[in-house]
Amino acid sequence: MEAPILTRRAQLALGVRDSFSAGLGIFPLGIALGLLIIQAGLPWWLAPALSLAAFAGSLELLLVGMMATVTPLAAVALTTLVVNFRHVFYAFSFPLHLVRHPVAKAYAVYAMIDEAYAVNASLPEHERSAPRLLALQLACETYWVGGGLVGVALGAALPAPVKGLEFALCALFTVLTLDAFRSRKELPSLLLAGASVTVALVLTPGTAMFTALLLFVGLLLARHLATARRLAHA
Repeated sequence: MEAPILTRRAQLALGVRDSFSAGLGIFPLGIALGLLIIQAGLPWWLAPALSLAAFAGSLELLLVGMMATVTPLAAVALTTLVVNFRHVFYAFSFPLHLVRHPVAKAYAVYAMIDEAYAVNASLPEHERSAPRLLALQLACETYWVGGGLVGVALGAALPAPVKGLEFALCALFTVLTLDAFRSRKELPSLLLAGASVTVALVLTPGTAMFTALLLFVGLLLARHLATARRLAHA
């Protein structure tokens, strides 16, 4: 049975609906970013400026602390490379081919965040479309920028700083990971990811994320080649 052909408006509505689960984590995390900016003594406009210029939650939270301590630009550049290097690998399986318009494709690349990737990866192939993908990404960015502005307002109104905001990012990534690997067929990938992180933490604790990403990609390629070879001899 073929899937029904949906109108553009219906696809946009589905994209917005897809964003709700990620938005439950993105919006509070944006609030945390706004609060951290105010508590660090930085100008309020830095929240929307960072959110629009970078649109990378984990990196933005790190940049706030680095800006507050006047970290050298070389260290900032290296941190940006290590933290966001994972996005290079997202492009291998992110359905950018669905987006034809150059401007829309440029936005899809710019807004290719973890949450959009995880939510889109859970959709069946035949249900994906450019309008649905772009609506998901635009909604996620709206949650992020809006949350940052709310956090700035709260930070200016609260008499004392709020502790433990950094855990919001860890909690969000944990939920996204569990959602992405809830299918049994993805259990091997989850085990490979866990092994990569464990080895990276033991061998290179200072650059664990970068090492884990490289190991994980290598293991995924090895798994892909082994699967292809097994199917070829079946």
